[in-house]
Amino acid sequence: MGILLSADAGAAAGGGMVMILYIVIIFGFMYFFLIRPQKKEQKRMAAMLADMAVGDCVLTSSGFYGIVIDITDDTVIVEFGSNKNCRIPMQKSAISQIEKAEAE
Repeated sequence: MGILLSADAGAAAGGGMVMILYIVIIFGFMYFFLIRPQKKEQKRMAAMLADMAVGDCVLTSSGFYGIVIDITDDTVIVEFGSNKNCRIPMQKSAISQIEKAEAE
């Protein structure tokens, strides 16, 4: 009877190791395919917004193109269209793409 109990204990320990291995593999998969790309994109967006300057052409998250007129800590004033009276303040996070102004 002692032999049967020790065999069951050994099988349970081996099954526990396999379960731990599966959990490690799942977390590794989640890190490399979900968390890491998201952090990489956040760093790219932060670098893009930090490099933004007055006169750059921007695309907002709502799909409008405009020219940056003024930049403060967390807001940007963007001028839309050829009408010089259409200046709208918006958050920096609302900008999705930036085209640098060409040096003349």
